[in-house]
Amino acid sequence: MLNCGMIRLSAAIIAFNEEKNIGRCIESLLPVADEILVLDSFSNDKTEEICKSYGVRFERMAFKGHVEQKNHAISLATHDHIISLDADEALSDELAVSIKQIKANWQSDAYQMNRLTSYCGKWIRHGGWYPDRKIRIFRRGTGQWGGENPHDRFMPDNPSAAMFIKGDILHYSYYTIEGHLEQVNKFTTIAAQSAFKAGRRSSWLNILFNPKIKFLKDYFFRFGFMDGYYGLVIAAISAHATFIKYIKLKELQKNN
Repeated sequence: MLNCGMIRLSAAIIAFNEEKNIGRCIESLLPVADEILVLDSFSNDKTEEICKSYGVRFERMAFKGHVEQKNHAISLATHDHIISLDADEALSDELAVSIKQIKANWQSDAYQMNRLTSYCGKWIRHGGWYPDRKIRIFRRGTGQWGGENPHDRFMPDNPSAAMFIKGDILHYSYYTIEGHLEQVNKFTTIAAQSAFKAGRRSSWLNILFNPKIKFLKDYFFRFGFMDGYYGLVIAAISAHATFIKYIKLKELQKNN
């Protein structure tokens, strides 16, 4: 689709108890978005208060899954051209410039960019965490959110047509190692349930060997060691998460 005129862009954000992050996310979108929509899962912190202080649209829906929340947010957007972010993400200055350029000359159904993650205050550039390319800008009706919860991804109808633009999505993932471990427990439960519903099954081989393979791949083959201390921490916790996911899947098999 070629559009020589300036398109109008809706920003769709999903959130739950994101008072630490939501303000930064909204502020980064203000220069590029013609509408900012936050779909909240009934937060009980200051998320709503912060959103309304910026004058953004604030909608609520009980959490049904990351994929479901993001697809519903798309349906609520006023404009057909959409940028989708999580509340703990923000646009780099370079990415904001790129978005202004494609707004003036829209040439594709979807655009992708790199995502750079901050872990306990350190930007992580190895271990499979970067460049972590994502499709986050698209025209409504040319794809939808899919994947296996909690690891959602936008799935365009024509993946090969997605154009790459410069700049990073800045992802403020975990402020503490303890927070990472708490999220691992939550996300491995969701991942095991999604895998079970999809017909996947766990085995002793998965439980014994997949965590070791995960650590070796991320720490050595993907150069996680180059991120120093936190590179080791991330690789170890990722391997642990793999172990936990497969034993939770094994428990679902036993109980069903």
